[in-house]
Amino acid sequence: MILETERLYLREMTQSDYPSLCKILQDEQAMYAYEGAFSDAEVQEWLDRQISRYRKWGFGLWAVVLKETGEMIGQCGLTMQPWKDREVLEIGYLFQRAFWHRGYATEAAKACREYAFQKLNAEEVCSIIRDTNTASQRVAARNGMTAADTWIKRFRGVDMPHDRYVAVRKRQKASGSETPIQNLL
Repeated sequence: MILETERLYLREMTQSDYPSLCKILQDEQAMYAYEGAFSDAEVQEWLDRQISRYRKWGFGLWAVVLKETGEMIGQCGLTMQPWKDREVLEIGYLFQRAFWHRGYATEAAKACREYAFQKLNAEEVCSIIRDTNTASQRVAARNGMTAADTWIKRFRGVDMPHDRYVAVRKRQKASGSETPIQNLL
């Protein structure tokens, strides 16, 4: 287990999570910001990319597991993403539609923000969100992020405007030392 919140725990995904991942990535509605559902091969590539990220960075998108049932209901975590001329630390999240509108994405994203600041000592973390994805924009706002800039990303042959929502680590003014991030859950 990487993180624990009131209702969830986050852990690294394994090959055994493939069926649960398919419930997210092969759902046309859940994947509207990606121009539709993924094929079996694309889901496997996604999973392989996360496992590779765990080895390379020590983080990636993690399985979000509902404590009450032990079911993987989504994925949320940290990834390095290209943004304009640099790489940025991003909090990403995707959930099964059956678990939308219950606050799980916000709960998991807040835990990832705290992890980025406290464990990775990040100065800033962001969420890169397609301009039409208002639900994810609301999660970013509830995670203390504000819109910073826009960039066109190309995926599946489509130019997609994306907004970068950013949260910056807070510092104490008097001593210059870090302010501990309080339990955001």
